[in-house]
Amino acid sequence: MDRARFPLDPWRLVETSHNQADLGLTETLFTVANGYLGMRGNPAEGRDAYAHGTFINGFHETWSIRHAESAFGFARTGQTIVNVPDAKVMKLYVDDEPLNLASADLEHYERVLDFREGVLRRSLIWRTPSGKRVKVDSSRMVSMTQRHLAVFTLEVTMLEGDAPLVISSQVLNRQDGEDEYHVKSAAMGEGVDPRKASHFEERVLLPKASYATEKRMLLGYQCAQSKMTIAVAADHVIETDQPVETVVRNEQDLTKMVFRVEAKEGRPVTVGKFVAYHSSRGVPVRELSDRCDRTLDRARHNGVRHHHDEQRAWFDDFWLHADIEVEGQDAIQQATRFNLFQLAQASARADQQGVPAKGVSGSGYEGHYFWDTEIYVIPFLTYTLPEVARNTLHFRSRMLPAARERAREMAQNGALFPWRTINGEEASAYYAAGTAQVHIDADVAYALTKYVDATGDTGFMERDGIDILVETARLWADLGFWRSNGEHSFHIHGVTGPDEYTTVVNNNLFTNVMARYNLERAARAVQEIKSSDPATYQAMVSRLDLADGEVEEWQACADGMAIPFDHSLGIHPQDDYFLDREVWDLSQTPEDLRPLLLHYHPLVIYRFQVLKQADVVLALFLQGDRFTTEEKCADFEYYDPITTGDSTLSAVVQSVIAAEVGYHELASQYFHQALYVDLIDLHGNTVDGLHIASAGGVWSALVNGFGGMRDHGGVLSFDPRLPVGWPSLTYALRWHGSRLRVSLTQSEISFTVEHGSGVPVRVRGRSYDVPADAPLVVPLDDQGPRTAGTLGDKPIIGGRRDDGTMITASVPEPTFPADEWTTDA
Repeated sequence: MDRARFPLDPWRLVETSHNQADLGLTETLFTVANGYLGMRGNPAEGRDAYAHGTFINGFHETWSIRHAESAFGFARTGQTIVNVPDAKVMKLYVDDEPLNLASADLEHYERVLDFREGVLRRSLIWRTPSGKRVKVDSSRMVSMTQRHLAVFTLEVTMLEGDAPLVISSQVLNRQDGEDEYHVKSAAMGEGVDPRKASHFEERVLLPKASYATEKRMLLGYQCAQSKMTIAVAADHVIETDQPVETVVRNEQDLTKMVFRVEAKEGRPVTVGKFVAYHSSRGVPVRELSDRCDRTLDRARHNGVRHHHDEQRAWFDDFWLHADIEVEGQDAIQQATRFNLFQLAQASARADQQGVPAKGVSGSGYEGHYFWDTEIYVIPFLTYTLPEVARNTLHFRSRMLPAARERAREMAQNGALFPWRTINGEEASAYYAAGTAQVHIDADVAYALTKYVDATGDTGFMERDGIDILVETARLWADLGFWRSNGEHSFHIHGVTGPDEYTTVVNNNLFTNVMARYNLERAARAVQEIKSSDPATYQAMVSRLDLADGEVEEWQACADGMAIPFDHSLGIHPQDDYFLDREVWDLSQTPEDLRPLLLHYHPLVIYRFQVLKQADVVLALFLQGDRFTTEEKCADFEYYDPITTGDSTLSAVVQSVIAAEVGYHELASQYFHQALYVDLIDLHGNTVDGLHIASAGGVWSALVNGFGGMRDHGGVLSFDPRLPVGWPSLTYALRWHGSRLRVSLTQSEISFTVEHGSGVPVRVRGRSYDVPADAPLVVPLDDQGPRTAGTLGDKPIIGGRRDDGTMITASVPEPTFPADEWTTDA
């Protein structure tokens, strides 16, 4: 991407020319969504596209996973998000010539995604083959206030000459191989990318309803295997002072309303289109049709302007709580807001569904929910949109019965959440990098307790949260075992940590540290409920059949947890045998063999010390109060050179810890990598959808990394590390019902309570109370920047060869100039 085509704007993503070469990327970047419904940025004309895409969160088809060699407990049922009927299409014909962006003579073109409005707009001037000039303006919006509603407009004005004009507004189901729809192909071979969704081989959406009248048109379907149902209906409003002929057509997979106008020069024709999507796990299509009617009746009554105004008001409130201002860094400011905007689009109206790895912007990762939500997305939601965080956590509580069943299948007590899923069942066919990632239980517990700490929502803990904590603690107490070998310690074997390049190991550091936290918080939560509300405690004991001694057992397991440490190197090994492996020298690995997972058999990778993503370093961040500064620095220096960053989840974590231990330039480099993951398609798969967890990580890199915010023990603390050259960084936090504005400069940090009561904070070890009626300013310049290590920002060291020498490596320094984007990164 270049700035000539994508000019810099702090509040908008602007495209000034159409290019067929990067349709997949721009379709993703210009997605509009609300967390329930997502529409890729395909042209309204419905012509050339990388993937015509409209997605509903959780709307999926199931299919039998065919294992060449199966075994007990393997995942049996796959789940894949379905590309639902497309209502974006509004084809335009002038003099019976179609507008097709691939071949059109365009005098002017501009497409704008406005982060403040939440509306995608496009404006162009088309010179038709007969030489007439036509102005075409359109807009597309997926409503944040009306979850099931999308609103479109198309305005056509003849600038030079009169002409017959036809607008064909459609709802169509793209089957028979045009897009995603052709049960699952699991053939392995060259070019296989596990990040992509595979393709259905048989028809998925079975027709159940179809009609078109001059008032309304509808398509209704049921998934062949999952039996989920969907209905899509559309209404239109046409505004012009010229006669209009309306023609409706209806087929099994296509309904359309065609408007014909003898258009006169200078007299616009405007079509407003309201679309309702309703889906269910089994409600008949006829009932969904009624729901669509109710949605459209309201929408048509209120009109386009009303819904645009509602959308703007919603985003005004969102930015009040979520905006991060980076003074003097225009490119960073735009990219930051793009990422924050995508977090809103992926989560705001998920409404007790999970947040898919790609949101609802594409089919990547098959629309599955992972641990990404709890570790990278919910922290952002907790501190900006806590009501959305609560909804997302409630989704996990609804999965608890299936998680209990999965634990039984895996011969364990308690509950085991699936590694990847849509409907609550494990959908990961590769257990080594799937089911073995038992840390997901602790990740869910972590997000839950952090939410309660930040909001004080003890009611949610008592109703939903405590069941999750108890059942996950039971899992850990049963999964681990006690060993007496000089000391009595608790061990967890046969698991995989976040680093999927090292699988099925003993005492993975991240897993053990997070399991310890899970056990401790479960024990604490039970005791707190017992003390504060005996009646609720007794109901919980009865509901969960909590036995005498269980809570004490959990605490003992936490206290005795084995935490690997190598005294000779002064670091925490990633697992018991990690340091016994040969080191993969990444400095000798050509770029055309990256990412490793696409070029090497897993067994090749598993033999080496090489990381797909931060593992120990992630533990240093999430459980930072359990490690010394010296330990963090040593661990970071060892693991950073052998971390490939093949996962988009890695750079944000490396940025946070690099900032904390004193590698300031390195922290900025990693931050830029995370910031532009999608905008310049750093991992080459943005075509399949946005990287929502990485977007959440951008918030963490700014707030936790450069902003220095931590919340260990339910206490807000700050130890800032503002990059050199940044005049200031400002962000807001929600804390126990208050909104706290934090502004950081090179010399001071200030706090202002904008709503609610005063907030206690700690700044570099000192306690302060931020009053509700006046700002608090704390000087920083007398203490200077915190630097743990003595290596400064020169190349860091890490990874030991078999002969005992250390491998040295520098992280490749990407180029992200302030005035342009580049693909040289």
